[in-house]
Amino acid sequence: MGAPEIGGISIRLVRKVDENIDALVDTARYNTAKDPDNLDLAVLDALDEKLSEALSELRLLKDEWEIEQMMTAVAATVEGFVEVVKALPRALTHARGERVVEGAFFARAREVGNELGYDTIAAAGNNATVLHWTRNTGRINAGELLLLDAGVEADSLYTADVTRTLPANGTFTAVQRKVYEAVLDAADAGFAAAQPGAKFRDIHTAATNVLAERLAEWGLLPVSVEEAVSAEGQQHRRWMPHGTSHHLGLDVHDCAQAKRELYLDGILAEGMVFTIEPGLYFKNEDLAIPAEYRGIGVRIEDDILMTADGPVNLSAALPRKADDVESWMAGIYQELDAGKASGDIR
Repeated sequence: MGAPEIGGISIRLVRKVDENIDALVDTARYNTAKDPDNLDLAVLDALDEKLSEALSELRLLKDEWEIEQMMTAVAATVEGFVEVVKALPRALTHARGERVVEGAFFARAREVGNELGYDTIAAAGNNATVLHWTRNTGRINAGELLLLDAGVEADSLYTADVTRTLPANGTFTAVQRKVYEAVLDAADAGFAAAQPGAKFRDIHTAATNVLAERLAEWGLLPVSVEEAVSAEGQQHRRWMPHGTSHHLGLDVHDCAQAKRELYLDGILAEGMVFTIEPGLYFKNEDLAIPAEYRGIGVRIEDDILMTADGPVNLSAALPRKADDVESWMAGIYQELDAGKASGDIR
């Protein structure tokens, strides 16, 4: 069966961008079909999917202008994280502290960018163990961690995607630091694996190997590291259930419709921009692990540009090491105190 035309023009649609447009095109296809009763929309959907696939593959490599836009979005996102730290003291006193920091980031995104790149995840305490906690209705208590996953969309519609896990009161506890540093080691291993010519999936393998090793060292992994990271095992996924990387660009999960051999099994090449974002999530409800780990969720996510010489961390301006995070937060608070003392800030 041939594809129907609308007004003599054959239309292909990138779906799930605008539901209203989807509905209008489907209605037009039906109304203009020569035989509406036998119209096979599945055939048209398949053709639409082919268009999305082709566009995803075209976007796997970013040109110089696109990379500049990504850098602009990342720089604005860094500004947003600074505003969040400034808002944390008030957030600690508010019944919906997560909303306070969400609002602080949103305000910066609207001031210096077009919009949020995606719904902000501002997850404190046990909420940080929920992968896509966007309700942001919880308190932020001193002694807890705040997992902030947020990105500014530039006016060009290219977006950043960055995550930092911050100690709400400015200082990690010993156990929080241990988990944080394990995740950081995993992120660094993924970064080291992200070399031109390597496979995209090698990033995930390198990062999860480190996490499985740490879980084994802590006595949490019920099997050997080798068994856990095998295709049949995957026991470490109880605490690290998501992928480590995805492409980034016009969409926060850019190029998602590209063929597997060009994406997950694809070769890393100059011009690719992607995330590296391992994490560990220990739920309060997980009574099979020691109590000291429960309620701790940590993710560290950076935006990476692949160059001919290797990976470049576009979001490196945001501190990553535990000591650096604490010093960075302390410096922001000192500036706030100095501004209040001088009357510049009220």
